[in-house]
Amino acid sequence: MAGVSAAAALEARQRDPHAAIAMGRSALRAARAAGDAEEASAAERAIGLSLRELHDFDGALRHLRRSVRIAEAAGSARLAALARMSLAFVLSNTGRHAQALRTINRALPDLHGVDAGSGRMQRGLVLHYLCRYDEALRDYNGAIEVVRRSGERLVEARALNNRGLLRAYTGGLKAADEDFDRAAELYRELDQELAVADVRWNAGISASRAGDVPRALTMFAEAEREYRRLEVPRPNLLINRLELLVSVPLLEEARAAADRALAELGKGMVLARSEAMFYRARIALLENDLELAVRMAASARQGFRREKREVWAVSARHVELRAAYLSGERSRRLGTAMARVASRLDALGWRMAALEARVDAALIARDLGDRRRALAELSAAGAARRGGPAAHRVQGWYAEALRRDLWGNRRGAQSALRQGLKLLDEYRVSLGAAELRALSGAQGKALALEGLRSAVASGHAARVLTWAESWRAGALRMTPARPPEDSGLADALAELRAVTSDLELALLAGRPTSALKQRQLRGEQRVRELTRQTSGGGAVDRPPAVRDLAWALGDAALVEYVDFEGTLLAVVVAGGRASLHRLGPVDGAVREIRLLRFALHRLVTLPEHLDRAAVRAGAEHAAALLERRLLAPLARRVEGRPLVLAPTGALGGLPWSALPGCRDRSVTVAPSATVWFRAACSSRVPHDRPVLAAGPRLPAAPAEITAISPLARGASVLVGPAATVDAVASAMDGAPLAHVAAHGSFRADNPLFSALELADGPLTVYDLERLRTPPARVVLSACDSGLSAVRPGDELMGFTAALLGLGTRTLIAPVVPVPAEVTTPLMVDLHRRLGQGQPPAVALAGARAAHVDAGDAEFAAGVGFLCFGA
Repeated sequence: MAGVSAAAALEARQRDPHAAIAMGRSALRAARAAGDAEEASAAERAIGLSLRELHDFDGALRHLRRSVRIAEAAGSARLAALARMSLAFVLSNTGRHAQALRTINRALPDLHGVDAGSGRMQRGLVLHYLCRYDEALRDYNGAIEVVRRSGERLVEARALNNRGLLRAYTGGLKAADEDFDRAAELYRELDQELAVADVRWNAGISASRAGDVPRALTMFAEAEREYRRLEVPRPNLLINRLELLVSVPLLEEARAAADRALAELGKGMVLARSEAMFYRARIALLENDLELAVRMAASARQGFRREKREVWAVSARHVELRAAYLSGERSRRLGTAMARVASRLDALGWRMAALEARVDAALIARDLGDRRRALAELSAAGAARRGGPAAHRVQGWYAEALRRDLWGNRRGAQSALRQGLKLLDEYRVSLGAAELRALSGAQGKALALEGLRSAVASGHAARVLTWAESWRAGALRMTPARPPEDSGLADALAELRAVTSDLELALLAGRPTSALKQRQLRGEQRVRELTRQTSGGGAVDRPPAVRDLAWALGDAALVEYVDFEGTLLAVVVAGGRASLHRLGPVDGAVREIRLLRFALHRLVTLPEHLDRAAVRAGAEHAAALLERRLLAPLARRVEGRPLVLAPTGALGGLPWSALPGCRDRSVTVAPSATVWFRAACSSRVPHDRPVLAAGPRLPAAPAEITAISPLARGASVLVGPAATVDAVASAMDGAPLAHVAAHGSFRADNPLFSALELADGPLTVYDLERLRTPPARVVLSACDSGLSAVRPGDELMGFTAALLGLGTRTLIAPVVPVPAEVTTPLMVDLHRRLGQGQPPAVALAGARAAHVDAGDAEFAAGVGFLCFGA
């Protein structure tokens, strides 16, 4: 690298920091040999700033201090000032903001022209870290004005990038994006690839703050690919992704990311570490782990106070206060502290955190009987409904509903709650990905519960049903969004299948699997990223009125179960009217469901030579207890009628067919009354070619398909090597009937990777979401394939939710493990009855009645199957 200058090394630091370090060291050797102190100072500065890009903060500080000393010894005030400016930048990166501000203020008098502009930009960054946003903005504006006059594009790009990030955090989102666009354009002209990636990442932060989750995820993913390509670590950027994950909320992923950040962030990265603790506290709060939330928030607040970052410290204090509120504390001290936090957050420009704190302060005041203070706080928070990101407006409508309710305007309060939920639905539709739509439903919890509380107090059954439906399984009420064909998702899924198959073979052969497991995890993350970047749109089905449900039900009865503050309620719609029933604590039903599922599992898995009588008796006892709890109190309303059941999440996984009153009866299970109504009224006409498919490693599967095929005329039959994921999915697209006999797996950790095993690997929920037209009827004779994970708002995730959400009218699948060899007769009888024109629920009930008495395993298998949809 003979002849390389320090200036070239400085220019290269954001393009290729590794190369810039080598260039700086070469320039430093040459400068020392020539006795050129000014060049040596500049070379040390280039090395220090390049090390900062690689997050070696100790090394960066060491070289930058040398740069200052060399420049001072050479009598160069300008170079010493430039070195101090860079030193201040790194000091601020490590949380020493007060020292950084003193250092840069000492440097500024010796800087002129472009250097002065660069210095003001650097001071703006330090002030930005200190949350002195108005002063930071003045310095950024001044720096941009100076460097534009001189045509110094690199400094202008840096100042624009910094100003854009400041605007993103203080609500100027449109202006922030304009700054990012111009900064990226300048960096591209200057061939600064790493800097372009940094701008893209900051644009992701802006999109996240605007509530545009797909765009934020796209920006983050693009930037991460550049960082990997350039081999430049950015561990602190985990924090920005954390903020987005918490906002959705993707809690399991956020928890893992926060724990990883706390484990990986080095001692020099104090700013990011404090923020990681803050987000870990927020995650714990959302998961109701109040002790951990307080502990983490207190640690984060101590760090923020050391770093002089007031707005972050105040936000951490809000987490502590909210944990106290959620634990049941109601005191004037708590209310005063919460109101003070809200005012400070508002003054510092953190609008959403301020809104949340204001509503909390109002609720505390309301509970203490301080109506005047509660109204004042709610009036201030309610103003947010008029503009800003969707999350702000939803919170504003919630505050306005509480305010109207305090005034005694119940009708107005209900209207405000409906407006908030409608706005939230519009926002959720825009997310596109089914996973994000389902999980973002948690944001409507406070509004829906407030509406439900009022409805339950009124005792009006139709009103309770409407409010229960307003929040239940909302993602399934939305027009499904398919990822674009060119998104790369098909390739990512194919690659994941190949890795999963290799992993399975390695496990069977006893070979090492750690590398394959890592590849599988990376493949799953890639699939998630691609689907989450899908933008949405379309309509949201509104809950039907009781009269419309009654018309669609005919002589059937609909029972919607509602978990209201730990008490199980049931709304029954039958004979043209609705009635409300209280059924007792939810916990008792949950306990009995566990007992029933355990007993049914034991009936299937116990060895043949062992006596199953006691286990069968246990299953019958648990089923009878559930019958008395869930159906007996409703007997007068549902007696002799076919049943449509819409269970709340706590009842998820209940094999309803095991209940004595459901065994010989037509029973249909649906996520919600709205989803059932849509399926029941569907008039879509599929093509006329059914598909029957069998997976590998299941000897009974081909025999089952062979036995069924004469009953499904003209069916596409896919068995053995022909039953690949692409072949089965293609045949299912638009089919009137799809029957898949295969090993099934339910992934509680990530329900969308629940799978049916086919010839070339797993067919996952992600594969189903790519169908243009889902099959009208689906039968899955795979273990647990009817199970769903339940998220807040009774949002379901799994095969059932995916198919019903896409438009499948009916799904027949088991919610317990079922032995393939004993289910074949049941499946053959089911298809015989379907061929005779019986409705699916009637056909399943008839087939079950004919086979459950054949033996204990047959009983467990028969009652394990449910008819979902319509």
